[in-house]
Amino acid sequence: MVRLFEEPPRIPGFNVKVEALAQQDIMAARFISGEAKVGILPPNMAAKIASSGKDIRAAAIIGNGMLSLLSSDKSVRSLADLRGKTVEVAGQGATPEFVFRKILEFNGLTPERDVTLGYSMAPPEIAQSLIAGRISVALLPEPFATMALTGKPDLVSVVDIQQEWSRAGGRENFPMTLLVVDGAFADKNPGAVKEILNAVKTSIGWVKARPAEAGSLVEKHELGLSAPVVAAAVPKSNYVFIPAAEGRTAMEALFGLFLEYAPASIGGALPGDGFYLK
Repeated sequence: MVRLFEEPPRIPGFNVKVEALAQQDIMAARFISGEAKVGILPPNMAAKIASSGKDIRAAAIIGNGMLSLLSSDKSVRSLADLRGKTVEVAGQGATPEFVFRKILEFNGLTPERDVTLGYSMAPPEIAQSLIAGRISVALLPEPFATMALTGKPDLVSVVDIQQEWSRAGGRENFPMTLLVVDGAFADKNPGAVKEILNAVKTSIGWVKARPAEAGSLVEKHELGLSAPVVAAAVPKSNYVFIPAAEGRTAMEALFGLFLEYAPASIGGALPGDGFYLK
């Protein structure tokens, strides 16, 4: 969405402010309070907010699976090689953890018994720990996987997590980031919401076509990544724009995983029809 930081959508009657927040919990709080009208959330967090009675709606999937299992341990070159190892996982209680658990179990490995999963670090810290050699195996999303690979060239990607998810019974891919909108705002201002969604879609297309320029803008707006890392990460980042109605099946497949492992994390049930922006 970096183009929006450079050129916020111009919508008559509105002052559109684009802001990057340090943590997804802050974004969730802003939706719950009503301060945020459009933003990005993990699918499970959006579903849980909706289950609490807040009218929040999924507008589009904007990021599909972009996880990498990275290792500097030369003895780890397959999932079977993880037996007896510790894997640092970015995303406890979220999509990365549960997708990885499903994959491990499908491959005959029981988390906590056969493979130790660590959750003590945030993604940037995991990347830096891989680079420094403090840890040897980790599951990381983009752009942090690229950050680690750039900083430590002897790291290897062990398997294609997205393919393994499909083999384990998932769909071709899984959503990791949703563009969400405040339902009352969407009902009252459908034209403004349409303009914002179009602006996001345009930005995603621009970033995919111009990763180097996108990197320069990320540095300019101090979004926490270097231009070279952004340029290298964009082609691997699986940015998409799939309207909610088209992406519902994929979302529900992912929500089924949460119901299996941690039902409370999505509110205990699949979101209803009202969760998906029409």
